Amino acid sequence: LLGSGVTILLVSSLVNLFMRSYFLYQVHLYLGLVIFSAFILYDTQLIVEKFRRGDKDYVWQCVDLFIDFIAVFRRIMIILAQNKENKRKK
Repeated sequence: LLGSGVTILLVSSLVNLFMRSYFLYQVHLYLGLVIFSAFILYDTQLIVEKFRRGDKDYVWQCVDLFIDFIAVFRRIMIILAQNKENKRKK
């Protein structure tokens, strides 16, 4: 399910590369926020399961979570910047 979401994000970004649609950009932004938030939940559950099985490779597990947090943080910053810009225009 998450892999399909990432595929949809990839296809929508490629389509938007040629269409340059603001609406499609916004959909891509919010859909990406939801998908990467779900990845944080998934990776956290995966870390817990790996720990129960005895896998204690903390470094790569932290890297996975860090990448997910960066993706979410980046999208939140873009949304906040857009909101600030919209308020400034009004």
